[in-house]
Amino acid sequence: MPLKEFAYQQNLRHQKSPAEEILKQVLTDVRFGETALVSAFGSESVVLLHMVAQIAPRTPVLFLDTEMHFPETLQYQAQVSKTLGLKDVRIITPDREQVFIHDHDGLLHQADVDACCDLRKSQPLETALANFDTWITGRKRIHGGQRVQLPLFEKESDVPRIKVNPLAHWTSAEIRDYMKAHKLPVHPLVAQGYPSIGCMPCTARVSSFAQPRDGRWSGKTKTECGIHRSPAPASSEMSAQ
Repeated sequence: MPLKEFAYQQNLRHQKSPAEEILKQVLTDVRFGETALVSAFGSESVVLLHMVAQIAPRTPVLFLDTEMHFPETLQYQAQVSKTLGLKDVRIITPDREQVFIHDHDGLLHQADVDACCDLRKSQPLETALANFDTWITGRKRIHGGQRVQLPLFEKESDVPRIKVNPLAHWTSAEIRDYMKAHKLPVHPLVAQGYPSIGCMPCTARVSSFAQPRDGRWSGKTKTECGIHRSPAPASSEMSAQ
C-alpha cells in the first residue's frame, strides 16, 4: 500500500483515538517499520516521552543537541531520561567538519538563521533518521502557524517515511493536567517565562499573554526550524480529513 494512502487510512481510523492508543499501534504494528521518537526535551516534551516509556521504553529517542541549547535543557534531558527509564536515548550532534567550515565562531545564526538551523538541526536529523521508517513528534495544532491543520499521520513529501503526531489535537490544559496527574518534572525555564524552548540565541522570554511559540526567533518571520517537511500532497477527498 502506498504510504500516503496508509497515512490517510490511519487518520480515519484514529480520528477520536487517545494518544496512548495511537502510540501503542505505531510502536507495535510492523507496518510502521523501524520507529523513533524525536524529542527536543522542551517545555511539553515530557508528556510524549512518558507515554512512550510506559508502552515501549526501548524505543529510540533522538535528541538534537545543536550545541546551542540552554544548559537547563541539557540538564533536563538527562533528568527526564533517567526518571522515565528511557533505554535508548541517542544524542545527535552536528557534523564537526561542517560546523568548522560553516560556523567555526558560532555566530552563523546572526547572519543566516535558516542556514544555522539547517546545519545544526535539519542535516543531523536527516542523517539520524536514515534508517527509520516512521518518526514520532510532539507537534500540536495549538502552536498555530503551519501546525493549525496538523494531521495525526502524514507522509513526508520527499522521503519514504511516515510522521506521527499523537498529540496534534491536545490543548494546553490537557498537557498541564497530564503532567500534574503523573507528577512529571517541569522544564526549569518554563517558570522563567519560556513556554517554548529552542536554542539559546533564538529563544526569548514572552509575556503570559503571548502565544506559546512567540519567543522563538522573536522579531523574525521564521516560525519553524526546518526539520518538519511539508506532507505529501493529498487529493481533495483525502485532504478533507
